[in-house]
Amino acid sequence: MSDSLLVKSLFRNYQVNFIGDFSQQLKLLVEQKSFFIIDAAIWELYKEKLKDIVPEKFRLIIEAGENNKSLDKCREIIEILVARKVRRNEKLVAIGGGVIQDITAFSASIIYRGIEWVFFPTTLLAQADSCIGSKTSINLGDKKNLVGNFYPPSAVFIDLYFLGSLSTEDIKSGLGEIMHYYIYAASPLFAELIRDYAMIIKNRKMLEKHIRESLQIKKSVIENDEFDRGERNKFNYGHTFGHALESVTDYAIKHGQAVTIGMDMANFVSLKTGFMCPEIFRDLHIKLSMNFPEFDWNKIDFDRYFSLLAKDKKNVGNNVGCILAREPGILIKHQLPLDNQFKEMIHAYFSGEL
Repeated sequence: MSDSLLVKSLFRNYQVNFIGDFSQQLKLLVEQKSFFIIDAAIWELYKEKLKDIVPEKFRLIIEAGENNKSLDKCREIIEILVARKVRRNEKLVAIGGGVIQDITAFSASIIYRGIEWVFFPTTLLAQADSCIGSKTSINLGDKKNLVGNFYPPSAVFIDLYFLGSLSTEDIKSGLGEIMHYYIYAASPLFAELIRDYAMIIKNRKMLEKHIRESLQIKKSVIENDEFDRGERNKFNYGHTFGHALESVTDYAIKHGQAVTIGMDMANFVSLKTGFMCPEIFRDLHIKLSMNFPEFDWNKIDFDRYFSLLAKDKKNVGNNVGCILAREPGILIKHQLPLDNQFKEMIHAYFSGEL
């Protein structure tokens, strides 16, 4: 396999590099005058290695909670960068998952009208999905990913070593996004992923081929629709329902698993509206449910859930914008009125009327 993947962007082309020892690349970036924004959990896990490479004055340690994916946190980061005399010819380096990626990329895009940033994704979700595509996303209160822009990294470095420290739930979160790309593309690796699911959870080395395939699928679309005006919209499959589920549970459900449930919900709506046949729904439901989290659905505040759906940035007027599937490989954009019939479908899904 190639050790790198070239992603073409209207901003700048960039390489996704698969590396074996992240410390060597970090040393080079320190020499190039870089400032590092590091996930606090990663710092604790790899402190002995990181503190010897990255000088204290060139690093900022941040908790990677959704509450920090905010405009206030980005303003704080920028004020720290200015105070520490970071210049526009220097780079920001993000080491962490999606939250660290978003706040680093967004901050890099607006300080001095834009400086370069580099990404070391440490979660499966970030390695298999968010590390490419140029999007930066910031929450606005309980409205997820409402603020943001497009600003790709100048380089991505994937070290599978980081996956060894992830929890089972974090692995499942990443697998949810991989499943999402496999259904979009009708990838033959979907069947292999389902077959090997239990082994993959325990053996992280089996993930590399799925990371590469997921990125390849995403790359084939974003290079032709970087600004999400056409085909890339279909990557929202599972995300409309999933984002609201994350928020209504106060992020007790991780993003990728929320997307997994969101895909199943979208499929249920497709079934009830006659777009998907029962056999395909049942087959996909069995596969997707392998990746569901344990959660007491009776705890969901449905009034709040519907309120969150109504605020989704993909909506048009009073309609909920979502992606529905007929079968793997055939997806369409659809607008559904947020009426009693729609709400009854959602209630039916969570009551187990499948």
